[in-house]
Amino acid sequence: MSKMRFLFLFLFVGISCVYSQTPDSTLNLQQCIEIAIQNNLTVKRSELEMERGRVYWQQQRAYLLPTFNGSVNHGLSTGRSLDPFTNTYLNQQITSADYSANANLILFNGMTIQNSIRQTSLAYQAGKMDFEQAKNDITLNVITTYLQAINNSDLLTLANNQLEVSKQQVQRLQVMKDNGAVKPSDYFDVRGQQSTDQLSVINANNAFEASKLNLLMLMNVPFSKNIKLQRIDATQLPLSKFSETADDVYSSALSNLPTVKATALRRQSAEKKVKATKGLMYPTLSLFGGVATRYSSAARRSVLVDSTEINTGSFIKTPTGNQPVYAFNQNYTNERLGYYNQFKNNYTTQVGIGLQIPILNAFQSRNRVALAKIDLSEARYVEENTRIQLKQNVEQAYLNMTSAYDRLQILNEQVDAFKESFRTATIRFNEGALTSVDYIVSKNNLDRANNNLINARYDYYIRTKILAYYRGNLSF
Repeated sequence: MSKMRFLFLFLFVGISCVYSQTPDSTLNLQQCIEIAIQNNLTVKRSELEMERGRVYWQQQRAYLLPTFNGSVNHGLSTGRSLDPFTNTYLNQQITSADYSANANLILFNGMTIQNSIRQTSLAYQAGKMDFEQAKNDITLNVITTYLQAINNSDLLTLANNQLEVSKQQVQRLQVMKDNGAVKPSDYFDVRGQQSTDQLSVINANNAFEASKLNLLMLMNVPFSKNIKLQRIDATQLPLSKFSETADDVYSSALSNLPTVKATALRRQSAEKKVKATKGLMYPTLSLFGGVATRYSSAARRSVLVDSTEINTGSFIKTPTGNQPVYAFNQNYTNERLGYYNQFKNNYTTQVGIGLQIPILNAFQSRNRVALAKIDLSEARYVEENTRIQLKQNVEQAYLNMTSAYDRLQILNEQVDAFKESFRTATIRFNEGALTSVDYIVSKNNLDRANNNLINARYDYYIRTKILAYYRGNLSF
């Protein structure tokens, strides 16, 4: 019985966890930004480019280390072949082996390696800035799209409130019409306004769902109508007047915006590339050394196996008389040398200094320098164009912000005026002193002003966020 309870509890917890992880939840702005950065493919590609730059930088640093290589070659030859031990030709099967290890260290090559390290290091730093820029771009897009969705959500709420006002008037006029206390035309005018408000609700809801779809597309998340967004009260937004000038924003952008830093770093990297390429025209001084040995199955050595004294039949005169001359009959055999003996006896070492002087190589080095200088000029043009484009974008964004702020001030005054006008019109209409047409006109004026005010509030707030993006301190 206890096992059944445990199984039931396990299944219950598992099902609860599954439902808790469904996307049907309320997302705030911070969560949307984090999901978008995590899922955005442009950000991921930028991160890969940054990692590629880091690998190039590490590789250039590794060129300062000596190279060390070993080789082992085993071979089997038949027929007429060269004996690697005696360098003579033999007509037999030979098994041979060569072992070697070599090291090389570049002492000087015109500072090519050092300048290449600086070049790739600067390129890697530029890749970091591109990665930060990609994250900032998607963050700004998410913020503006999220605020647009909240804007449409507020417009939907306002449309529902406007519809509710029309419904209450229709209900009141329905009773009055049935009692003959109001003209039928007034009733049907207000009822037509109710239908207009219903259409406004449908349009506002479609606009909200469309903006939410755009947001989820930025986040690379499947669309679901059940996903909700945490609302931001438009009346609580910081809508104070922007205090900085366009020149202040541009100056901050030059110092803080990652894309500006990236172009400057790439220009510096191109300068180091020119120096590194010029180094190829200088001599290369290197230190080298190595060890080697070999083995051959054809290697032999002569070994004395028998020595016999014999009389040659000749005599030599000595103080004591003539003495016979003796010689030695010696028999030798070729004994095969062992693997270990050959490995030890054939051991050789070498060490030296090499100097390689480039004299004529089809002008490759000169042309590489010329191409590097072209790349440097292009990097300078890109840097300058980035600054010019940034200046234009900042001036346009600042102009849009100023216009949005002025529009917001006028709409605040307009809403206050239309509120009082509609309040008076409602009292007069309820007392029968105002026609339905005048009442509907007054209501539409207030509804339109409220819609415009909500749009203006979010529009101005978004414009300030764009300027904050250019200042390099994007926040929310």
